[in-house]
Amino acid sequence: MNAARKPRRALVLFSGGQDSTTCLAWALARHGHVETLGFDYGQRHRAELDCRIALRHRLVQLRPEWAPRLGEDHLLNVDVLGQLGASAMTDDIAIALQADGLPNTFVPGRNLLFFTLAAALAYRRGLDVLVGGMSQTDYSGYPDCRDNTLKALQVALSLGIDRPLTLETPLMWLDKADTWELAHRLGGDALAELVRTDTHTCYLNRRDTLHAWGYGCGECPACLLRAQGHREWAARRAG
Repeated sequence: MNAARKPRRALVLFSGGQDSTTCLAWALARHGHVETLGFDYGQRHRAELDCRIALRHRLVQLRPEWAPRLGEDHLLNVDVLGQLGASAMTDDIAIALQADGLPNTFVPGRNLLFFTLAAALAYRRGLDVLVGGMSQTDYSGYPDCRDNTLKALQVALSLGIDRPLTLETPLMWLDKADTWELAHRLGGDALAELVRTDTHTCYLNRRDTLHAWGYGCGECPACLLRAQGHREWAARRAG
């Protein structure tokens, strides 16, 4: 008889946004021990950092069986990203397309750096799974969100710390409507509402107006994507 499989220990890249909150719920439902990691890189939408701790607390209030699985939170300062060049994510400039076709919200190397730092922390903490909310289905074309990029990174990081690491991206092939549905499947109406009211996605840092899909300006790419996904998800449920 095979021995029981040892519960895996995960580290979730947790920004306080819709995607990472859904991923945290997904990891808590799946893994025996889950820690969270946030990054302060001088982002304009700093409201997401203010959401993180309250979200962790409210998630385990919604599903008390998750409470013993939720471990420590970590926050790293990586403002070096802002020193590498201007981006609409870190500087007060209008969101626009660059000459290469990518939006100027793209911070080159951001996810590569985030996962590298996460791997170093995982090594110290005895964690073997890294979870990120990247998606190749609904995204702005960021090359460091692509599945092939992250598969290659998983190999490099595992070799670099000389122990196997698994990079899990549960949203990789989901659109935003699917992401709303996943949150609902994990925690019902209560979790979907928590995502709507307590997470932050808006690039312009607006939290003065609560829409059907959550807080935000309603005009930046992140708000438009989130709103469209919510409309499609609501239509599916109504139909």
